[in-house]
Amino acid sequence: MQNFWPFSGFTPLQRNERGWLLPTDDYLRFFLARPELAPLPESCGAELALHEALLASPARPVAPVELQALHDDDARESYTLFLRFRDGLLAAGTLEAYYLGLFARDGMGIITIPPLFIDLLAQAIVHNLLHESGDAYEVRAGEMLFRPQRISTQDGQVLSGDREVIDMFNETGGLGDFGRFLAEAKAPLQTISLQVLGDANAPDYWQQADRHAFLLDLTHEVTNDLSHGLVLKMTRARSGLKALAGVLQKWVRHFLGISVVIRPLQKIDDDAWRWHLGLDMEATALLNDLYEGRDVAPERLNRLVSLFRLDFEDPWEMRADVAGKPVYLGLMMNAGGVLRIKPQNLLVNLPLRSSRQ
Repeated sequence: MQNFWPFSGFTPLQRNERGWLLPTDDYLRFFLARPELAPLPESCGAELALHEALLASPARPVAPVELQALHDDDARESYTLFLRFRDGLLAAGTLEAYYLGLFARDGMGIITIPPLFIDLLAQAIVHNLLHESGDAYEVRAGEMLFRPQRISTQDGQVLSGDREVIDMFNETGGLGDFGRFLAEAKAPLQTISLQVLGDANAPDYWQQADRHAFLLDLTHEVTNDLSHGLVLKMTRARSGLKALAGVLQKWVRHFLGISVVIRPLQKIDDDAWRWHLGLDMEATALLNDLYEGRDVAPERLNRLVSLFRLDFEDPWEMRADVAGKPVYLGLMMNAGGVLRIKPQNLLVNLPLRSSRQ
């Protein structure tokens, strides 16, 4: 068992009998220690007192007058958002119940907490799913559920890298603030290369996982032709796409208690295509257009990273009108090469029978 993401907030959490995560005081302290809430040298006395009181008792009630006493508007807003998150989480009882409650199946849910908090929830939950995994490909693929990726394509190879890390490398050569200083001084930067995760360096991933510095190869193996629609390459045996499919299977089972099989797909060639969902905003829009028979520009099709086929192991779990039919999934980068997976789509858009919704 590896503590591969030591800063995920997973360690202080506890599990209930279902395996869902129970919030603890130390988990709330994890948020209070983040830069968004940690006091600054210029923080006022009221902010220092509030922060100290919450560290001592993270679940304590906070009166409106305590927030109003904060001199800095940004600090007041940050604490307001944290308290809204904290109160909702404690009321829900588990991280998973709170996460599900954020995304109403009717599509009318209004998110009132920052995306950062949602990503941190997802990271802790994914850590819970994979905490006993010994597969570096699977754990690296799990990062995609809570950290935006930059997709690069060259000579037929598709690589996924952490957006924040890649942007930092592009700006500073991987040297952080020192590299930024050298860049501003117009001094030459030493090039530090990112590694593509492979069998040879997979053991190194476990010591460096929290740096999010490994690239994941999402390349299919057989040359594709998009001229007539959704045609992609066949996946290789150690493809990151297979690892991602495995993580998504665990995600669905953990939340919904149903077993599905997800496989990377070469193309959608199905006259009875009945159900689809995008794993991100771009893929959702593309699959909707293709399903409706609208023309799609080749440039847009070329941004499709992969398709997947999802099958329910028990068709009885599905809506009666689509029982036994596959669900097609899409994964797509935007025009800027960024991929941001929305794993909640798998929880709220599957064709579940009404008694499960």
